[in-house]
Amino acid sequence: MAGHAGSRKVIYAALAGNLAIALTKFAAASFTGSSAMLSEGVHSLVDTGNGGLLLYGMHRAARPPDRTHPLGHGRELYFWSFIVALLVFALGAGVSLYEGIIHIMAPEPVVNVKVNYIVLGLSFLFEGSSWLVALKEFRQQKGRQGWFEAVRRSKDPSVYTVLFEDSAALLGLIVAFAGILSAELLEMPELDGVGSIGIAIILGATAIFLARESKGLLLGEPASPEVQGKVLAIAQEDPAVQRANGILSVHIGPEEIVAGLSIEFEDHLTAPEIEACVERLEARLKKDMPQISRLFVKPQAAGTWEQRRKAIAEASEEG
Repeated sequence: MAGHAGSRKVIYAALAGNLAIALTKFAAASFTGSSAMLSEGVHSLVDTGNGGLLLYGMHRAARPPDRTHPLGHGRELYFWSFIVALLVFALGAGVSLYEGIIHIMAPEPVVNVKVNYIVLGLSFLFEGSSWLVALKEFRQQKGRQGWFEAVRRSKDPSVYTVLFEDSAALLGLIVAFAGILSAELLEMPELDGVGSIGIAIILGATAIFLARESKGLLLGEPASPEVQGKVLAIAQEDPAVQRANGILSVHIGPEEIVAGLSIEFEDHLTAPEIEACVERLEARLKKDMPQISRLFVKPQAAGTWEQRRKAIAEASEEG
């Protein structure tokens, strides 16, 4: 899992920042009685736990294949990413919504409001630093793709999860500042609770988006068209291959792909010659495309593959 060094750096940066910020926010909320600040403290605490879960998922995903999981444990990262999304929604958004409603129904004026402003400013500085680390890593991964396209096509949720969490945190800080400031200036403590509800909406939207992306990875997403095309090109170069018909692939981890190749071999080949061809393909892909962790080859006529491809395409359209 050496390829996850950058991802771990992003998560460690977020963990350190979120833990310090959470403790500071809770202390400020206790001192001033601000609902929005308490919601922000819960938000940062949830983000801290989420970073730990992502690291745990990366650790579990790195385990080698065994008898009960012959294709490896790569999808553990996707599972824990989904759990992170649920926690953002249930704990982050849920607690913020509850706090907001309580403080609107029974408003209490915020005391020592300057403490909140200082904490929010420091939190924005620390969260911004963590956000810049995640942004830099994600920009390296996305290349020339658009932002949302890169997230949709990404098979590594660890970086974009931290990036979206930090983005939500920065937006939440702005909303918290607006709620506290407006409550002070207008002398309407209910607006502090409104700020908490605004934070809940931001967290809820972030959680839904992250859950949707994690669901797709859990169900199994194919390799990118570029990766599939390269695999087919390598197969087509072998002299024993008459035609590389197509490929069925699925990511079981960010850098782990199981691929099934449909190949029409030359008619004169014997069984040992076909076996030798398959071994050559496995060796070549292991060298040139190490992300292909498992390769299955099916001898198949081009017409048979085309019928199957059309059936898959029609099922996709109906779905």
